[in-house]
Amino acid sequence: MTALCRRLFVLLVLAFGFSIAFAEPVDINSANAEQISEAMVGVGKVKAAAIVQDREQNGQFKSIDDLARVKGIKSSIIDKNRDKITIGQAVQPTEPSKK
Repeated sequence: MTALCRRLFVLLVLAFGFSIAFAEPVDINSANAEQISEAMVGVGKVKAAAIVQDREQNGQFKSIDDLARVKGIKSSIIDKNRDKITIGQAVQPTEPSKK
């Protein structure tokens, strides 16, 4: 490998690393499966799709720890990803207004 190729390689690795390090947390209450799988360590497309499906069937997650209700998501995965995910503003059902 030439010196120029090595330098370009190092620059690409550094740029990619910095973009990951400074990425915003992903909101698991609004993100799609692709966004979740890209953001979370140890979560591929199948587990990410299960997260989205659980959210659609059971409502939004009220805490990050609620991810444990998804089959295949263990506490170790949750702990590895606490800084990579958020629950955003969980929407609470509202009562109909009384007039």
